[in-house]
Amino acid sequence: MHKLSYNQLSALSKEAQLSPRRRMNHNFHGELSDPIQRLAIAMEPDTYIRPHRHGQTWELLTALRGRFVVLMFDETGAVIDRAVLGEDMSVIETSTSGWHAVLSLDLGGVIFEVKQGPYVPFREEDFAPWSPSADDDRCHALMAWYSAAEIGQHWSGV
Repeated sequence: MHKLSYNQLSALSKEAQLSPRRRMNHNFHGELSDPIQRLAIAMEPDTYIRPHRHGQTWELLTALRGRFVVLMFDETGAVIDRAVLGEDMSVIETSTSGWHAVLSLDLGGVIFEVKQGPYVPFREEDFAPWSPSADDDRCHALMAWYSAAEIGQHWSGV
């Protein structure tokens, strides 16, 4: 039986706070080649999750601790769906090849993710072409926009 205690969640959050990317994961799957990937991800509010898609799988998300804005986008970058896990929603599933992004709203937030394996590293074409890369200072403005973005809105890119 695999277990993840509240103490382990707290330790994972501390690791995320010390990480340069401001997130850390705890894998339940044993190998990256496993057919189902299951992981708890501690995410601090200042970690950047660039809008992306998984061409080979759906993604199931639920909040273990804290709240998370999850946005779905169309090809042009318009918000087509929005949920706040841990506040108004318990579980969401993104569609295969659906553009999406996540923002942690709370310090010490931990989200749980399930998706089909094997693990496939991101390629540049997996990221939304209208979104800034992590080394572009505009990513901070995009993260701030995530928190208030509503269905039908586009990020202005400022």
